[in-house]
Amino acid sequence: MVEKSYDVIVIGAGPGGYVAAIRAAQLGYKTAVIEREHLGGICLNWGCIPTKALLRAAEIYHLIQNAKAYGIHADNVSFDLPKLIARSRKVADKLSRGVGHLMKKNKITVIDGDATLLGKGKIGVTKDGSSIAEYDAPHIIIATGSRAKELPHMPVDGKMICTYKQAMVPESLPKSLLVIGSGAIGIEFASFYRTLGVQVSVVEQMDRILPLEDEEISALAAKAFIKSGMNLLTGSIAESVKKSSSNLITTIKNAVGELQKIETERIILAIGITGNVENIGLENVGVTVDQGNIHTDGWGRTDVEGIYAIGDVAGPPWLAHKAMHEGVICVEKIAGLTNVHPINPNNIPACTYSSPQIASVGMSEAAAIEAGHEVKVGRYPFLANGKAIALGESEGTIKTVFDTATGELLGAHMIGTDVTELIQGYTIAKTMEGTEEELMHTVFPHPTLSEMMHESVLNAYGRTLHL
Repeated sequence: MVEKSYDVIVIGAGPGGYVAAIRAAQLGYKTAVIEREHLGGICLNWGCIPTKALLRAAEIYHLIQNAKAYGIHADNVSFDLPKLIARSRKVADKLSRGVGHLMKKNKITVIDGDATLLGKGKIGVTKDGSSIAEYDAPHIIIATGSRAKELPHMPVDGKMICTYKQAMVPESLPKSLLVIGSGAIGIEFASFYRTLGVQVSVVEQMDRILPLEDEEISALAAKAFIKSGMNLLTGSIAESVKKSSSNLITTIKNAVGELQKIETERIILAIGITGNVENIGLENVGVTVDQGNIHTDGWGRTDVEGIYAIGDVAGPPWLAHKAMHEGVICVEKIAGLTNVHPINPNNIPACTYSSPQIASVGMSEAAAIEAGHEVKVGRYPFLANGKAIALGESEGTIKTVFDTATGELLGAHMIGTDVTELIQGYTIAKTMEGTEEELMHTVFPHPTLSEMMHESVLNAYGRTLHL
């Protein structure tokens, strides 16, 4: 018999939800998690993990195509799209089952169904429209995640006009593709499809791609993508689309009102996400929703006692690792732990797993100056690093931004191979409030890509050793 009363109930088993549930169980709370679809949520099943499997396949394909540069002969290179997609789905399924194991290990009850807040501390659960049961808990954490935004004049049909979900499991590759939006999701799909030989165009409303990244890194990324054969249309919007039996003709308007038409076989919408705030009973308890996000404080508390929200549904940045950390903070605050601190957005790394990769943490150079800092900026190119040259990956840059007066590391920005793995070094330094002095006195192993992180710091202070 399933218990009806718990100390903590989490609605949603995505990265934030299942981590919050695990931490609650670790702290001795009787915990349940309600999930209507897949353990692991969008990230694990349809986002972070399976897309990385796809991008890895594209990376290997590209590497083999260029094997001659390494003295290796590999002729007639091809790929099997169904097997490539199947591997991605297998990876996602394995990790989803892994979350199920973690729930059992931590003695967390998993309830299959749709949750609705019935009142303070009370939740009703339905499945396929039928009521299953009602549950109660003094602490309810909403972790319902988000979904892709859509354009009213471009209705998604899942075949010719797609969101990330359909783009991840194509039955065939189109010859041509238009990606609308150049954030991390849009650029990752553009990179994947382009590497496999698709003619790709990207439309971005802002004046540059990856508009949340440092302007200099954004420009380097654009240069690399154009070199790969990608068509980038910045400062532009997709105004309308006409659909035929086999093609889409999209009218693009630029910043000065000029129109051009692009004909493609497929469109991927990557214009952002919106929180899943509907149909969960927020109106029954009076939780405040602002522009599609649940309003919370630094510990995930809503304006209704006993109800919390974490992850995408609580607003940007919409990142799985941010959701996980919020889940831990939220539960530890509930438990009354004294060493709990609100998450600092400036210490949350951002990663784009395209080719080349892009990663950053903290302020861009422009943002730091706008915030009133006098800055010192360091740069170090991949082409001056022995490991990068040995890997055949000499395109890229690492950029660091410091406060001149205090030496505080304000931001770090990278483009190049494996930078999504490197960025955590600077993230740790920022979290520990490190300065240039600590970073300069840190010993970096040789030969590694990480040495460039050291050299970029040295460069900011005129002390570069290998350039």
